[in-house]
Amino acid sequence: MTQLDCTVSSCMYNKENYCSKGDIMVGGRNASHISETCCESFRDKKDGGASNSTAHPSPTIDVDCEAEKCRYNDNCKCQAGHIGISGSQACTCQETECTSFCCK
Repeated sequence: MTQLDCTVSSCMYNKENYCSKGDIMVGGRNASHISETCCESFRDKKDGGASNSTAHPSPTIDVDCEAEKCRYNDNCKCQAGHIGISGSQACTCQETECTSFCCK
């Protein structure tokens, strides 16, 4: 599992910069830069619904990754020990990014 720091305070799964979803998907299949990635699991708090899935925010999480050019992507799984997701005022997943993306 990967340690995750998430500063996307507008996401319904974010609680104290941890994720309570249980797992996330980083998007950006053809990304070459951080700005071309996103957290596909982002859900805006304004959209309502349940505030989280696991009910307990955790500093570690399973991270699936579509970013084929990222050095940490191994068979669509993130192998980084620590990642960050940013986009503090995001309203859509495209306004988030994986700050740990590193092009091969």
